[in-house]
Amino acid sequence: MGVWQVLPVGPTGYSESPYQSACALAGNPNMIDLETLKEEGLLPDYVSPKAEQTGYADFERLTAFKNENLRKAYAAARENLIRENAFEKWQAQWPWLHDYALFVAVKLHFGNISWMEWPDQDIRLRKADAMAKYEKELLEEVRYQMFLQYLFRRQWDALREYAHSKNVIILGDMPIYVAEDSSDVWANAEFFQLDEERHPRRVAGVPPDYFSEDGQLWGNPLYRWTHLKRHGYGFWMDRLRGMAQLFDRVRIDHFIGFANYYSVAAGAPNARKGRWIVGPGLDFFKKVKKDIPELDVVAEDLGAVNDRVRALLKGCGYPGMRVMQFGFDKDETNPHILKNHVENAVAYTGTHDNDTTLGWWQAADADLKWGVGEELGEVNDENICDKMMEVVFMGPAATAVVPMWDVLKLGSERRMNTPGTVGGNNWRFRIKPEDISAENAKKLYALNEKSERL
Repeated sequence: MGVWQVLPVGPTGYSESPYQSACALAGNPNMIDLETLKEEGLLPDYVSPKAEQTGYADFERLTAFKNENLRKAYAAARENLIRENAFEKWQAQWPWLHDYALFVAVKLHFGNISWMEWPDQDIRLRKADAMAKYEKELLEEVRYQMFLQYLFRRQWDALREYAHSKNVIILGDMPIYVAEDSSDVWANAEFFQLDEERHPRRVAGVPPDYFSEDGQLWGNPLYRWTHLKRHGYGFWMDRLRGMAQLFDRVRIDHFIGFANYYSVAAGAPNARKGRWIVGPGLDFFKKVKKDIPELDVVAEDLGAVNDRVRALLKGCGYPGMRVMQFGFDKDETNPHILKNHVENAVAYTGTHDNDTTLGWWQAADADLKWGVGEELGEVNDENICDKMMEVVFMGPAATAVVPMWDVLKLGSERRMNTPGTVGGNNWRFRIKPEDISAENAKKLYALNEKSERL
């Protein structure tokens, strides 16, 4: 296997969604490995807990445990960091870091409520006196948050270097939108569709579709694209440079939003009543290719794809996506039908928003099962995952990606995310140690060999 695709790696937000992060460029402190800190002398008394491996992440317990130990590590490192002017060096290296650290510190000061609800209007509006006041009062918390980002980056870079030593590249994921409750919006309010009090006027979503009859009301503030263009798309260029520093390839989520985006009035109960607005289009990506030529993009072109989207994708030349679970209807123009797969694409059995392949198959109606059988031959619960994996790997797409739950032949109970829903088991999928087996490694190797992808 030569590509490892990951979800966004930022701090998870509302209901632990990686698509609602407190900062588009920050790393998730819960990913920091404590055993490594022990080896480095920052946690000399650390003892790894014997956690029950349920296959689901317990975020509440995990966050409390990590925070307790990471604060100990900060206390051990603090004096050296101050003496070495480390905090100033990190700010110079990562321009977004100070705003993010102060944002988190103020949020914690106000009980972790959204910045839209902070009782001190002056810090909400980033007035100079208030910024200086909270920076002074919350200095240690600001430093601690910076320290966490330093640890994350150092360990992430080591992980990426290790992957490269095994000839594996990391395909990352970047949401098109940033979370309302984020340092991105707080520190860059002028680039978003906000009112005078800095509350959203219009928010993002998608209209009713395969996943939801009410559509999906994401709630993210929409961009002021004309204003961004006047400023050289600087906010976006910084984001994309940050992605190029983290990943070898970047999947831009909801790519169609650059061609046209769905706009819903803030406060609407669902996404049924919205309107499509023309996006920045090819002009934006010409700027991207000029300023960040090293950026290797995969376009997530799922959803309401129209001629404008197709023209943009063709103009950019980026590979789009093919998802086999969408490829068994009778519409000859459906790009996900196997005969419409192309080389300049990334093919999947399903994505993090789909049911697992086994769950999808078990829930399929008779017509869908008939169509799958026509394409794949005799199919049942035992072989559906292997059949779908094989057809994706044997297809023409230059890159083939299979979610781990399909390798493991897991059912709907282990689904990663159900769009349009909050809570439950969303985002909690976790691989157990025994899942990384020699048997599965051999199966994947044989599949690469058979499809001549080695």
